Amino acid sequence: MKKSKNKNKRKLWTYFLSCVFVGFGITVPLELILAALVKYFFNVQISMPNLLWITFVSIVAGAVVMSFASKIVITPLTKLSSAMKNVAEGDFETQIETESRLEGIQDIYTNFNLMVGELNATETLQTDFVSNVSHEIKTPITAIEGYATLLQDCDDPESEAEYIEKILSNTKRLSELVGNVLLLSKVDNKAIQAKKTTYRLDEQIRQAILMLEPRWSAKNIEFDVDMDDIEYTGDKGLIFHVWNNLIDNAVKFSPDGGLVKISLKKIRGKTVFTIEDDGQGINDEEKTRIFNKFYQSDSSHKAEGNGLGLSLTKNILALCGGEITVENASDGGALFTVVL
Repeated sequence: MKKSKNKNKRKLWTYFLSCVFVGFGITVPLELILAALVKYFFNVQISMPNLLWITFVSIVAGAVVMSFASKIVITPLTKLSSAMKNVAEGDFETQIETESRLEGIQDIYTNFNLMVGELNATETLQTDFVSNVSHEIKTPITAIEGYATLLQDCDDPESEAEYIEKILSNTKRLSELVGNVLLLSKVDNKAIQAKKTTYRLDEQIRQAILMLEPRWSAKNIEFDVDMDDIEYTGDKGLIFHVWNNLIDNAVKFSPDGGLVKISLKKIRGKTVFTIEDDGQGINDEEKTRIFNKFYQSDSSHKAEGNGLGLSLTKNILALCGGEITVENASDGGALFTVVL
């Protein structure tokens, strides 16, 4: 602590002496030029003692003014430099305040705090993402290992068939997880170049419904579909993930024998898609988190997904210039709206 104080004192003396030398270097030539001009134009001779006195007062006054000016500017910059060093070393909780009234210094400090806040949020997301990915990958791998071990010592054909089915199910789950993680990473980093083609959007949505037929047939779910014939120009492969995730989500959260309503309309020059399930809806707290990576509002359906579908959907739509919102339907289910 004492060492730090001595260091600060040395810095202040350095600033002051620098100001004195700068003041001396500027003032003396100016004084000599001024004396020469006064003598030339007004024929007034300034005596040397007076000239030296004026020079001394000017140097001291200039040094004091420059010292205060340097303190106003250099001290905040020194503080900022120290904070930036902390951030460079990985401390993303650093926040700095200033008493400076200079608008430029205040803006720099405000922007610095915003930057560090964003870095901290990004670091937290990355840490959580790695942790969640590790957990989600470990779960199916552990299940596959367990059922494979049981299969080695099994002589019952029925049990063998059950173990094989479990292994295949977890393998598919693992494959979907890895695929979603890779696609999400590419979308997040904008590593995917959108390949725009013109195609029928309503036909693509019907294909997505048919592709998920085994899932909704198993739950005896019916569809109420009202779609106009709409052509759309965009990335066909990426947009298909949007419909697949939203329809799969609606089927997952609808009860047995439920109803899923789908609408596709052209409204004021924009393409509007809505999908409504027969589930329990979404509370206000979940609405703010439902598009986060790995977030699953209903843990009872955890085995059916990995919490990446809605996050991937939102990021794909953002990449394609679209948006998605969610609210509770009038009859209690969840209503997702996509605008392209």
